Amino acid sequence: MVHQSEQNPLGAVQEVVGEVSLPFTIHMLRIQIPERPHWRQKAEEFGFHFHTFDGEPYWDETAYYQFSLEQIENDIEAPTEEIHQMCLEVVDNVVKDEELLRLFQIPELFWQQIADSWRNKDPSLYSRLDFAYQGKGVAKLYENNADTPTSLYESGFWQWLWLEEQVNRGKLSRGSDQFNSLQEKLVHQLRYIAEHYRVSHIHFSCCEDTQEDRGTAQYLQDCTREAGIDAPFVFIENIGLSETGFFTDTHDHTIDTLFKLYPWEFMQREDFGEHIEAAQVNWIEPMWKSVLSNKALLPMLWKMFPNHPNLLPSWFESELPTSSSTPLVKKPIFSREGANISVIEQGKAHINTGGPYGEEGYIYQAYCPLPKFGDNYTLIGSWLVGDQAAGISIREDASMITQDTSRYLPHIIL
Repeated sequence: MVHQSEQNPLGAVQEVVGEVSLPFTIHMLRIQIPERPHWRQKAEEFGFHFHTFDGEPYWDETAYYQFSLEQIENDIEAPTEEIHQMCLEVVDNVVKDEELLRLFQIPELFWQQIADSWRNKDPSLYSRLDFAYQGKGVAKLYENNADTPTSLYESGFWQWLWLEEQVNRGKLSRGSDQFNSLQEKLVHQLRYIAEHYRVSHIHFSCCEDTQEDRGTAQYLQDCTREAGIDAPFVFIENIGLSETGFFTDTHDHTIDTLFKLYPWEFMQREDFGEHIEAAQVNWIEPMWKSVLSNKALLPMLWKMFPNHPNLLPSWFESELPTSSSTPLVKKPIFSREGANISVIEQGKAHINTGGPYGEEGYIYQAYCPLPKFGDNYTLIGSWLVGDQAAGISIREDASMITQDTSRYLPHIIL
């Protein structure tokens, strides 16, 4: 594992390729750069086994994105922390209001557990806000990935390693940096969580046959061990229930603190859900994150903070303005990885993505297209660890909707 410094001067500028198809000047640049020789072999050695999906690149280092320090600090970092605090205000309202809990499609069995988790100030580990940002003006919030965000390993470790090695190869000069303090903040927050719950180990879990999820959990296990805490692993499918009502791993050890890369909305609807309260687990992420990982958060933000510059107008289905001719994005309340998203204009859906979601209902958000760099639509993910902004990830796709197979590109600050 690599230790990052929040002020570590590296990097430089290469030739810019492609024209940005937006009607105003862009200062965020997409820049070509030669790949590192043998990086795929190194990725396998480092456990980054999901760098390619079905023969197509997921990690793409044929180019990188360049920002100024002002763009990062003013347009991404500061709004990320402000919006996070706004989201926490939403949680404080929702946990007290049964009507809102119903709008969020949270089963009644968990209302009190969520409220208790919030009032007990159960600590959060990390989350990611997704923004549309073109390098000038305000970043617009698409959604809050507050429960099970992935692309953590490539953000906290792999893109930093790319930066160091490209500097050492002379392909980037020593005048650049990277907005990336993820790893050191994760180690610190994991240590804080263990101290908060007074535990000496944290179990980690994800589903079987999910290589990316396993990579994310493995990375967090490494961070946990660096924090001096034991980090055993068990697949979600192998978690058992003891005769005394506690969850157990494959060695019949009681699970008292668990990081689960598995959505709360799934857990709350499964047979084991009824045992969650009695099992007395310290959850990472805590159960109050059920509110933040829910697309119903978006219309609630708009209600509580109308016309905030970083927010897009958003509505519940029942509150959708009938007179508006503005294009809209239709999102299921529990959609993930860009599934079941529609772009609607003049009553017709022009873009649809498939997926298993939608029975729980939808919200609508004003359409704000991603900026396009050459043939690539680009999305910025802004990471939080605890309550602090900690770095960014960049995904791009030929499609206007970012999905789980969209390419990941590194970035620098110049």
